[in-house]
Amino acid sequence: MTASPTKTAAWQQAAPGFARLDAEPFPVFEPGWVWLVGAGPGAPGLMSLLCYHAMQTCDVAVYDALVNPDILRWVRVGAELEYAGKRGGKPSPVQRDISLRLIELAQSGKRVLRLKGGDPFMFGRGGEESQHLAQAGVPFRIVPGITSGVGGLAYAGMPATHRDTNHSIMFLTGHDASGKMPANVNWPAVAKAAPVIVMYMAVKNLGEIAAALMDGGRSPADPVTIVSNATLPHQRIMRTTLGAAGADVAANEPPTPAIVVVGHAADWMDVLGWYRDGLKENKIG
Repeated sequence: MTASPTKTAAWQQAAPGFARLDAEPFPVFEPGWVWLVGAGPGAPGLMSLLCYHAMQTCDVAVYDALVNPDILRWVRVGAELEYAGKRGGKPSPVQRDISLRLIELAQSGKRVLRLKGGDPFMFGRGGEESQHLAQAGVPFRIVPGITSGVGGLAYAGMPATHRDTNHSIMFLTGHDASGKMPANVNWPAVAKAAPVIVMYMAVKNLGEIAAALMDGGRSPADPVTIVSNATLPHQRIMRTTLGAAGADVAANEPPTPAIVVVGHAADWMDVLGWYRDGLKENKIG
């Protein structure tokens, strides 16, 4: 039996490639609004269509330290760029001042893009900033992004979940506002809470964190994987164990930003580690 030919849809006859997007009914970025947008974990190709649309229509982009500079070249010609990055242990703008600046720009009638690495609500202070906007009566939209705690693992060949390894996963931060190991975390409970723990901003305090997890019952033989500059051509992976993590970090000084993964998600890396060799040459991702 011969299959009947498929009728070509109208949209398939339109302009090719990305040009098709020009006619799509994207939400209007109104003056006086703030869009808090996640640019993804680093690779420009991992950002969303709404992120690209916001960059093409904003009047000013207030961007974070972890936004890949290659992404900024897609902000529309004529838009202002303002740096408002925060990095642990380095001179950074005060968070309240950033929030007030967003309010000031919006109240002046600008379309304000608050561009953040990863996802705005995943350790990105997007909750605090949108809270300030709401209190000031400034309308806003949240555009989620791929967080490095998921996207970075994928580029390292580690499934965030796998039926043969872990049915749950925990995300936490590795430092508090002072840059030290978080004191208000129940580390014994964390040690037993999930088979896989993904930690942001944890490299500096990893020795202390590893000790706390082992004190809570975690095995010293538990795999620890540090993914530096995830999804970028200079991505680097360091593998160690919970018992050796502190000494290995001190000896090797893995680059930051980095994601620290505790648990057997690392077991899949030898089989699923696809991002290597020539694939890293493409800066889009």
